[in-house]
Amino acid sequence: MGFFEFVKDAGKSLFGGDDEPASSATALEKEVADLGLDGDVKVEVEGETVKVAGAAPTQEAREKLILALGNVFGISKVEEEIAVDNAEPEARFHTVERGDTLWAVSEKAYGNGAKYQAIFEANKPMLSHPDKIYPGQVLRIPEL
Repeated sequence: MGFFEFVKDAGKSLFGGDDEPASSATALEKEVADLGLDGDVKVEVEGETVKVAGAAPTQEAREKLILALGNVFGISKVEEEIAVDNAEPEARFHTVERGDTLWAVSEKAYGNGAKYQAIFEANKPMLSHPDKIYPGQVLRIPEL
């Protein structure tokens, strides 16, 4: 079982208002489906915590499921029990700070800002553009 911390007051609002926390497992499951993420998972919400269990086809899909659920306004923790068919190394996670760009994150992670595209690709479909990141957002940093 994994525990992942998120910034409660940052993230996508699933209800149209920035001051209303996510409280519906159905809304979170719809978000995962709308993003086209693979996996056979069950989602439960207990206050600010999302519990997700099930299976994902790859480690990447598992990590994207965790991020899609955690990067929602009002969620501060994701507890997961997601089985993966083929074990792969886990990616690192990075919480975006004020002033961060994908270039700067890439420079910290890889020592080369020009490799930011790897981070962008690793966070699709949650990211639609490399310049659209925000403080508090958690990103996957894959091994190169």
